[in-house]
Amino acid sequence: MGIVETFDVAVIGAGHAGCEAALAAARLGLRTVIFTVSVDSIALMPCNPNIGGSSKGHLVRELDALGGEMGKNIDRTFLQSKMLNQSKGPAVHSLRAQADKQSYTREMRKILENTQGLVIKQAEVAEICLTDGKVSSVLTASGARYLCRAAILCSGTYLRSRCIYGDVSNPTGPNGLQAANHLSKALIRLGIELVRFKTGTPARIDGRTIDYSKMEEQKGDENIVPFSFTTDPKKIQKEQVSCWLTYTNERTHDIIRSNLDRSPLYSGVINGTGPRYCPSIEDKVVRFADKSRHQLFIEPEGLYTNEMYVGGMSSSMPEDVQYEMIHTVPGLEHAEIVRNAYAIEYDCINPRQLKPSLEFKDIPGFFSAGQANGSSGYEEAAAQGLIAGINAAKSVKGEEPLILDRSQAYIGVLIDDLVTKENHEPYRMMTSRAEYRLLLRQDNADLRLTELGYQVGLIDEARYQRLLKKKEQIEAEIQRLEHTSVGGSEKIQLFLDENGSTRIKSGISLAELVRRPELDYWKVQKIDEKHPDLPYDVCEQVNIDIKYEGYIRRQKQQVEQFRKLEGKKIPEDIRYEEVGSLRKEAIQKLEIYRPLSIGQASRISGVSPADISVLLVYLEQKRRQKVEK
Repeated sequence: MGIVETFDVAVIGAGHAGCEAALAAARLGLRTVIFTVSVDSIALMPCNPNIGGSSKGHLVRELDALGGEMGKNIDRTFLQSKMLNQSKGPAVHSLRAQADKQSYTREMRKILENTQGLVIKQAEVAEICLTDGKVSSVLTASGARYLCRAAILCSGTYLRSRCIYGDVSNPTGPNGLQAANHLSKALIRLGIELVRFKTGTPARIDGRTIDYSKMEEQKGDENIVPFSFTTDPKKIQKEQVSCWLTYTNERTHDIIRSNLDRSPLYSGVINGTGPRYCPSIEDKVVRFADKSRHQLFIEPEGLYTNEMYVGGMSSSMPEDVQYEMIHTVPGLEHAEIVRNAYAIEYDCINPRQLKPSLEFKDIPGFFSAGQANGSSGYEEAAAQGLIAGINAAKSVKGEEPLILDRSQAYIGVLIDDLVTKENHEPYRMMTSRAEYRLLLRQDNADLRLTELGYQVGLIDEARYQRLLKKKEQIEAEIQRLEHTSVGGSEKIQLFLDENGSTRIKSGISLAELVRRPELDYWKVQKIDEKHPDLPYDVCEQVNIDIKYEGYIRRQKQQVEQFRKLEGKKIPEDIRYEEVGSLRKEAIQKLEIYRPLSIGQASRISGVSPADISVLLVYLEQKRRQKVEK
């Protein structure tokens, strides 16, 4: 008889999804176990050494607002911080931080090890066991059984993974770690559909062999903005480490083209589908043949090492070709490779098998999150992990799941896209995917989501009260500016002249001045004799809310229409073949996805607006029949 232990929740995998899932479940009072093939790989960053970036920064901010850990951890361990897209509108501003990889992993492990009710196990899970169709235990490869009431699959890129470059193919996970070779067959036995995806990582080079004088230095922001709303900005201001920008050239591209027959991507060795929005350098050269160069970012892996990451040069070329092409890049002529670039191929699930809660439709108590769901990126994984952890806990407690919709959060957009749309490649979050992005800004994530985190139980009373105070301050200041007028005195006219703004003929509110493109809340303070001393984040919200008032109001109206369709629920037992006039393709797709609402149904590929109209008529007829009875 093997070892038998009892837990409430079992988390399979300790990457970014697994860490957030396990922490959420444990913090909600459930006895939780997290499994990893290596304790040293907890919160590992096997690819890019950074957190955040365009749209991904939004996810981390939202994660923090709900009570997650990623934002706090990167605030403790970053090397450089930058707010991206500052020349554009606030909807696309995104925070990005370079991480000290070893410190990030070490600090996250410390958090897990010291969380009450959370146990770490170095073991490979080989089987998910059901009783009466529900999850009842997980079995490890060594034969130990762990009884549980819910399980979360967070296997990342480890399922039947293999790392490939040139003719070399190693049956390992990232960084040469042990692959998870048993679980894929177990999932298939449960009736779960798997797909084969691929991702890749660039070479790491010795920083002592780089000529930085041939590159452009990329410094961090002078004023560092934290990811977590709980981090004091003053406490994280520090000297930052530089990154460097260089470019490929025609010589680089010629080497790649002449060796394409040796690339596993083009020779048929790799069968998995790779990410379109994060292609390998081979893909870039083939797909963008008109481009004479591609950007490469040389980024530090940490303070503890000389290793530098060659961002933008992911590859699976043979080792000799990697050296040859790297040595054509300005500044890398004599670079020594510490770790070869490689592609990694792995199994993941088709996420259409999941509910929006991230629970499998046909297996109560079994959830899935992260790259196991066919997404890419640390941030996408962590966001899903948090939601899966919350909902696994709610499942055990018999509570309704937390489901964020597309109008509430980027996390809602991410999960809705995964479970509703056909994803034929690793899914990456982008600002363009969020149709309500003016409302879903990274700066207001706390105002949107912290109350939800408080209701769930991951936000404490003190933080919730700070949020309420912030909301009050914002509203009070907006009202004050709307109702404070200034006349056309010489002082006011001079102020307008200095800022290139049109002079006024009569009284005007301070809010109207803030709305002018050439002015803002901080500039207007010069003529605002009674402006209160408010925190920067309050001032930022006041400025945005006033400046973009018309656009925000219009988007809120769009959200109201969206919510009406989301509110029209579809009965779980509906038989689509009985709905007259529905096209055959629509019936097939609706049967596969089993949408919960008309809104979700309308986003399924192959379901037309005409199909939605037919469905609405059918549901209304059914509703009336019930009323008449």
